[in-house]
Amino acid sequence: MTQEAHVTSQGPLTTEAGAPVADNQNSETAGVGGPVLVQDQSLLEKLAHFNRERIPERVVHARGAGAYGTFTLTRDVSAWTRAKFLSEVGKETEVFLRFSTVAGNLGAADAVRDPRGFALKFYTEEGNYDLVGNNTPVFFIKDAIKFPDFIHTQKRDPYTGSQEADNVWDFWGLSPESTHQVTWLFGDRGIPASYRHMNGYGSHTFQWTNEAGEVFWVKYHFKTDQGIKTLTSAEANRLAGEDPDSHQRDLRESIERGDFPSWTVQVQVMPAAEAANYRFNPFDLTKVWPHADYPPIEIGKLELNRNPENIFAEVEQSIFSPAHFVPGIGPSPDKMLQGRLFAYGDAHRYRVGINADHLPVNRPHATEARTNSRDGFLYDGRHKGAKNYEPNSFGGPFQTDRPLWAATPVAGPTGNTAAPSHAEDNDFVQAGDLYRLMTEDEKSRLIENLAGFIAKVSRDDIAERAVDNFRRADGDFGKRLEAAVQALRG
Repeated sequence: MTQEAHVTSQGPLTTEAGAPVADNQNSETAGVGGPVLVQDQSLLEKLAHFNRERIPERVVHARGAGAYGTFTLTRDVSAWTRAKFLSEVGKETEVFLRFSTVAGNLGAADAVRDPRGFALKFYTEEGNYDLVGNNTPVFFIKDAIKFPDFIHTQKRDPYTGSQEADNVWDFWGLSPESTHQVTWLFGDRGIPASYRHMNGYGSHTFQWTNEAGEVFWVKYHFKTDQGIKTLTSAEANRLAGEDPDSHQRDLRESIERGDFPSWTVQVQVMPAAEAANYRFNPFDLTKVWPHADYPPIEIGKLELNRNPENIFAEVEQSIFSPAHFVPGIGPSPDKMLQGRLFAYGDAHRYRVGINADHLPVNRPHATEARTNSRDGFLYDGRHKGAKNYEPNSFGGPFQTDRPLWAATPVAGPTGNTAAPSHAEDNDFVQAGDLYRLMTEDEKSRLIENLAGFIAKVSRDDIAERAVDNFRRADGDFGKRLEAAVQALRG
């Protein structure tokens, strides 16, 4: 090694315990060419770490990319929420945003027809606020009890080891509530050209509460400032084969060259008193609030301007939970959201570990997490000898006696019940509205995309049931789709 190399190096390579490594090219052996010795701790440590350096991938949203940035408030929203990071025009809050696909595994391609996760962590002065959404304003189902079944249809079949059209369309056909999201997914926006060229949505309905205790229901929209760009099925198939990392690469390189992607942040706001008599169930994740009813209001700007230094540490180990709220923001009775409040945190405790919140990408920035939780895997002793119970008389952290959000009135007997019906609640009306908004070219591509997938099922009854859901959304939609499927199936 040259003297110059010594000068620019970080120093000698060491073991995990800090001892210098003499030879990182050759294992220690019993004589030249002899068997390897168990006393070669550098070798054993290296191999043992390699065997353990992966953690379980996410069950869903395994394939992803992320970046840091800022959220800047551009409108005073204190009339609706007391959240401090939303309290002053011009205020900036650091964020971390992870994009992802839903069904693919960690090694899957980016350019596929699949919803995209849009998980946003705000490092606020009152703790972390996680907004775990998608690039779609709606979803396939409205109750979390159906989520494992739905995901099983999207993942690999236990017998064939592949995603099966039979499973996908059997479930969707028997779950008419999916019709709206499926129409969205197989339209032009089903395959974004990049993470930068798509919108993001909180998707769920959330609660905002102001200083006076007044309650509002809100939906979040993140409108891309780069413009919507999408891929056709043929373009996506080619790109997925040529460059499986296309979206991750595009995001990283755009930030490296200073072309920082941004989104205009909007909210729809509904006074709580209007929810009971709104024409749709405002907490149904398969529905949108039409903009004519509640126009989106611009409140801020989101910009991504810094890449992570280490993908595993900052993207793979990043955790997001819809249960991470701050004062002035809370959940709604949305049954899918209620299930996610538990499931996300539980998944991260299993996947990353009980102390995942202490990792740099996950811990709060402007405030210290003051809890009585101790020990567990990779606990770093940060609490030292502080008491681990509350209340105590040793200066420990104390409760505030002020809930983060307002109570939601409930009444009636317990039971396994569906949500209350509203005047225009059904599983097809908004799917039909979406179809009728499309141009003729958009409709043709939608029909082609749907028919190509439905035609792969092995049973006629599954295909017929799938087509019937779209017929119930719009007669022309169903008629054209039926003809296209029959032409492909012969």
